[in-house]
Amino acid sequence: MEKLLPMLILASASATRKALLDKAGLRFEAKPAELDERQVENQALEAGGDARDVALLLARHKAEVVSSSRQGDLVIGADQTLALGLELLHKPASRAEAVAQLDHLRGKTHRLHAAVTLVRDGHLLWSDLQTAELTMRDFSAEERDHVLDLEGEASLGSVGGYRLEGPSIRLLETVAGDYFTILGLPLLPLLAALRDIAPELLNARA
Repeated sequence: MEKLLPMLILASASATRKALLDKAGLRFEAKPAELDERQVENQALEAGGDARDVALLLARHKAEVVSSSRQGDLVIGADQTLALGLELLHKPASRAEAVAQLDHLRGKTHRLHAAVTLVRDGHLLWSDLQTAELTMRDFSAEERDHVLDLEGEASLGSVGGYRLEGPSIRLLETVAGDYFTILGLPLLPLLAALRDIAPELLNARA
């Protein structure tokens, strides 16, 4: 009987991350991690960490939670934080919150920190963190509202209330950093790690 290969697991419900892995030709399964993200965030901050530490800790915890029930499988954990100075922003829960967040970011430069980890059988094998800087235009309320109308519910699925890959691009003035990092998954470092750690999973066929 042919021995089955371990699986590659994405510990995330993010449609964007799933699409990135799928377009890269990876064979994987998505299994969202169940954990209290705000509790993990508070732990990192209370220990003196910053937005970068929060992203790394969340990515690791997500992978470890899923790994606990998937013996032998290689689990990808990923997370992203948005920092405006020392302030952390989260995904807006409503149109009103998206408006408030965009107004807060207007005319300012913020940082997106994207972390990715690989965990097998509860052991962290590899991690990476990438940062991008984005500056919002001093847009008008009319421009903001028009973009949110175009985005619809999609604006509620992204930290800061905007998407680089959507109509929100109209609100940005400059972008400095890797495209995949901005989307929430440092894809090129991840692929390099898979070539080193698990080439058999990188080259697995569906």
